[in-house]
Amino acid sequence: MSLNRYRSGAALAGSLALVLTLGACSSGRPAAAPGADKPADGPLSIAYLQKQGDQEYFVSEAAGARKKAAELGIKLTVVNLGNDASKTITEVKSAIAQKNRGVIIVVPESAVGPQVAAEAKNAGIPLLTSDDQVCVSGPKPADCKASDLVARVGFSGAQMGAEVGKRAAAEFKKAGWDAADTRIIYAWKQDTTVCGDRINGAKSAWKEAGGPDVQSVELGTDNTPAGAQAKVEATVTANQGVKHWVVMGCNDENVSGGVKGLNNAGVGGQNIVGIGLGAYLACKDWQAGADNGMKAALYIPGDEVGGLAVQAMYDKLKNGKEFAPESFAPTKMVDAGTWRDAGFGCK
Repeated sequence: MSLNRYRSGAALAGSLALVLTLGACSSGRPAAAPGADKPADGPLSIAYLQKQGDQEYFVSEAAGARKKAAELGIKLTVVNLGNDASKTITEVKSAIAQKNRGVIIVVPESAVGPQVAAEAKNAGIPLLTSDDQVCVSGPKPADCKASDLVARVGFSGAQMGAEVGKRAAAEFKKAGWDAADTRIIYAWKQDTTVCGDRINGAKSAWKEAGGPDVQSVELGTDNTPAGAQAKVEATVTANQGVKHWVVMGCNDENVSGGVKGLNNAGVGGQNIVGIGLGAYLACKDWQAGADNGMKAALYIPGDEVGGLAVQAMYDKLKNGKEFAPESFAPTKMVDAGTWRDAGFGCK
């Protein structure tokens, strides 16, 4: 072969590679690996990676995922990521190295989302999130265009928050308190998108349900009972003239911790309206007969989310069915008199 013919062939190959590369980058998503969308044959192995895997809600979610996996004949590996962002990447890589055909994840921090998505895409395996959103092109899902959000199974944050705000307004009216000596506490991890959705939903629903203009206190927490408790105790110290308190938050941890913080600061249950979100901690107070101010909670069935996520991944791998952008499990408002009827255990 002449040198000129060799150079001509190399240039053509280089041009073709450049066109393919530019085409892959134009969509805003990483290009899928060859065969990524081909339905899988044979037994399936799936990894379910969860933040805060020892939290009651996520324990329930894992149980639901395992139950559905057993029904479908799937080998499921559940990993507790805790709150460790660096461990998240390590475990995603490990799940890929162990030949899992798909990954379902609840990320500890949204900032690791793009790297998680890139690892899955490069490996040619589907990625599905449960509960929290992940953006493939940036660290903040709230700033992400819809086409760059990874498909998610969970709950509608806005609808959940709306149910909480609506019940809080009803309990406030029932109590007959004066708005002037009442404060509303909103407690949540403020860099978590779904938490922001829930709080905004609660605020809007409070007004729509006829709740008066009550001065509010917004507390940034780590979404744990201890974190919320400490913040609320400090808030009471700074608001000595307040008689009545309404507590809403991103999850049961925030509200349960907030109610305990109020109790520790000398506020009795008759002067508190706590509306939880999860019911897995609220039910413990009701089960014990405590009158601490936890008036109601929105029951969110983690086991149903886990089962739905595994089913969606199975349908994708076995049948080539595309993920829905978002899939939601049902919720139900419960209180001390009705929580047992909802059919969930209180551990």
